[in-house]
Amino acid sequence: MDADPWRRIGGDALALLLAATCPGCERPGTLLCDACRMLLRAEPHEVRTPTGMPVHAALRYEGVPARAIRRLKEDGATMLARPLAASLAGILRTRAAGALIVPVPTSRAAFRRRGYRVPELLVRRAGATAHRLLVSARRTGDQRGLDREARARNVAASMRAARRGHGRVVIVDDVVTTGATLDEAARALRAAGFTPVCAIALAATPRLRDTAISS
Repeated sequence: MDADPWRRIGGDALALLLAATCPGCERPGTLLCDACRMLLRAEPHEVRTPTGMPVHAALRYEGVPARAIRRLKEDGATMLARPLAASLAGILRTRAAGALIVPVPTSRAAFRRRGYRVPELLVRRAGATAHRLLVSARRTGDQRGLDREARARNVAASMRAARRGHGRVVIVDDVVTTGATLDEAARALRAAGFTPVCAIALAATPRLRDTAISS
C-alpha cells in the first residue's frame, strides 16, 4: 500500500480525535480524559434479579460511567468499549471461570441502528470469548419508563436458545435496571438444558441497587 491511503487514515483518525469530547466532562479533543478514565475503575457489587439470581456489577450507572455507556450505546463511540470493558475484565475472570459467557442478545432493530452488539463487544474487549447462545424470539417494547412488573411482562418469552446443550453459563449485559431481562435470558437457557449460575453487568442502576438494599 502506498503512503497516501495511510495518510488519509491518519488524517481521519486525527479529525475524529479533534472533534471528540470526553463523555464525562466534555473536555474537547479527547475521547476520554485521564481524570474520567480513573472514574471508570471497577467498584464490584452484587445485586439480585426479581427471581433472586445474583448479578455481579462492575460499575454504578451514574455520573461518568453512565455518560460513557450512553455514548457507547447511543453515539457509536465504540472506542469507549475498551476502557469500559477493562472494568468488566476482573469480574469475568473470577465469576465466569469454567463457564460459557453468554451475552444478552441485541434486537435486530438495535443492531441495524448501531452495527454492533454492545454486550458482546464488551466481552470481547475484556479479552473473553462470547458465546452467542441466545437469540431474540419476538420483538419487545421500549423498556424505558416501565416499572418492574411491566418490564417483566414486556420481555416474557422474548428469547430462546440457539441450540440445546448443557453446562454452566454466565449471562452478561451492559446495564441492569430491574433484572427482568436477565431473568428471561436465564429462563431461555434453562429450557435448553444449560445451567445459569449468575449474571454479570457492566453497570447497575441506582434503582436496582436501592431495591436490593431494602429487601
